[in-house]
Amino acid sequence: MDFVIFILAMGGLIFGSDFIINESERIALRFNISEFVIGSTLIAIGTSLPEMAASVAASLDNKPEIAIANAVGSNILNITLVLAIVFIVAKRFTPERDFFAKDSIWALIPILIFLLMGVDGVISKFDAILLLFLMFAYLLFLIQDSKGLSIKNIDEFRENFSWIKSITLLIVGFIFVIIGAHFAVDSASNIAVRFGVSDWIIGVVLISFGTSLPELVVSVSAAIKGKVDMAIGNIIGSNLANITMVIGIAALAGELKISLLTYAFDLSLMTAATLMLIFITANKLYSRPAGISLLILLGLFMQNTVNQMGTTPILP
Repeated sequence: MDFVIFILAMGGLIFGSDFIINESERIALRFNISEFVIGSTLIAIGTSLPEMAASVAASLDNKPEIAIANAVGSNILNITLVLAIVFIVAKRFTPERDFFAKDSIWALIPILIFLLMGVDGVISKFDAILLLFLMFAYLLFLIQDSKGLSIKNIDEFRENFSWIKSITLLIVGFIFVIIGAHFAVDSASNIAVRFGVSDWIIGVVLISFGTSLPELVVSVSAAIKGKVDMAIGNIIGSNLANITMVIGIAALAGELKISLLTYAFDLSLMTAATLMLIFITANKLYSRPAGISLLILLGLFMQNTVNQMGTTPILP
């Protein structure tokens, strides 16, 4: 029964997030915010809403392992699975934006700061505030960088805009996300107990895979339509949001304990995947071979997870 509840809960998370993403974009356009800012902020943050809801729910339920593992696993999967598939399915991959010069470092900085914060074994509320300030800095950077970009067909859009419809769908979306997050964490924890694996394993694989589905759908769809800038921008923005907002807001709900040594492999793999992303953007290696290379990292991640399932103790 827990498996059924988990699947339904993840469906609610994704369904609700889709409403929030779409209507947030419509409201932003209504206020004449540029398409570049919308794509790099609202869509990236919106696709991270399932991670945020699940991690906050886990923190409130005193399950810090799930809260952090969800963000770490999502970052790994966004690069090794989502970006890999984008490289493989995209027919032409020639982004106009220089992601190495402008964006790639923003994917690495929050990880390094997060690891430094975890040296003392806890992500405190003060750490959380610093992480949220980092996200704010990134948003300011994007706004400054997007000055002068115009919005196409804005007059036609405004004629079809409805405040009642948008607000209603936003409320419905948030209801689905909040309820879905609660049941996802609760059922996942029950599954962990049943199979004798730790909350970390459940969070870093099962929950993170489910909460990464919006990034997968949005990025692959964008790549197929030739919007490769949006595909990469969504992944970079989502990964930054996972560390700064997901872990930050979860830590505000309750301090998160973490053992960097215990989970050294997953944390190192997240860092390695991010460094590969930087290497790919620096050398503009947007190709199928790059996608296959990322899938190799995914294979290592899954192999290590399977090995841990039989050896990792359930921590309180």
